[in-house]
Amino acid sequence: MQKLATTELANLLEKDALRFAEPMSLHTSFQIGGPADIYTLPSSQAELMQILKFCYTHAIPWMIVGRGSNLLVSDKGIRGMVIATDLYNKISIDENYVSAFCGASLEDLCNFCMVNGVAGLEFASGIPGSVGGAVFMNAGAYGGEIKDVLYCSKALNPTLEGLNAANPILHIKYDEHQFGYRHSSFQDNGFIHLSSVFKLSYDDKDHIAQRMQDLHEERWCKQPMELPSGGSIFKRPPGHFTGKLIDDCGMRGYQLGGARISDKHCGFIVNAGGATAADVMALIKHAQDEVKRRYDVDLQTEIRKVGDW
Repeated sequence: MQKLATTELANLLEKDALRFAEPMSLHTSFQIGGPADIYTLPSSQAELMQILKFCYTHAIPWMIVGRGSNLLVSDKGIRGMVIATDLYNKISIDENYVSAFCGASLEDLCNFCMVNGVAGLEFASGIPGSVGGAVFMNAGAYGGEIKDVLYCSKALNPTLEGLNAANPILHIKYDEHQFGYRHSSFQDNGFIHLSSVFKLSYDDKDHIAQRMQDLHEERWCKQPMELPSGGSIFKRPPGHFTGKLIDDCGMRGYQLGGARISDKHCGFIVNAGGATAADVMALIKHAQDEVKRRYDVDLQTEIRKVGDW
């Protein structure tokens, strides 16, 4: 497969944008994950479509990843092709409408909005993910969610029929996103998010910057930003706060292998040093079991488990 990919994709991608046996620990905020067989970094829609067609032609499994902030990759890695969106990251503005490609980081998007004096995305300024991942998950924090500011999106149907269509780009209206708590229609329909437009409001740059700074300081005070993690591990169960449930079970600071329940926020699991995906999964199960035993509450994971398990 490596020889095949080298031959057919070498002319399409820059040398460093085609890698083999690439450690996914380098591309996840957990700093955990075994090697991807093939790792590609398309920088345009055309390159993305060519990579997908290559995968279909040669029956190679594939998956799209953003900034890896909500992923737990198996210690065995990922078989087939990983398509990373990091280089597909253009951001532009037209009046108070900001367009961002899927690979743009939320940090870059929020800073762009601040510089251009448009407000509404401040809540996302500390979320360590990509625009594509944020739309996919309807990311949110501090009372704001992506659904509150999103206007529309563009997507790609990655089936052969979709890739070979006369006009392969799908225009997704707001209602078609079917947003819910940490949910969008992208989780159900299999479409690849390409870009989104956000409808924002004008505001003074200094006011926007101050709100971003205030949330940044609050996040660093309350969340374990100093250690690798996958963000909030569990969805919030109705009527409860996940961190409090886990804390009340006496699990603050509890550690299995290199994975530890954060001392700062019990809704986070951190990589305390040398953690494996197996360590994290064992700790997740232990927390779920304890909360179920003591409070009869089922904790559902927010983090996505991917790779060869």
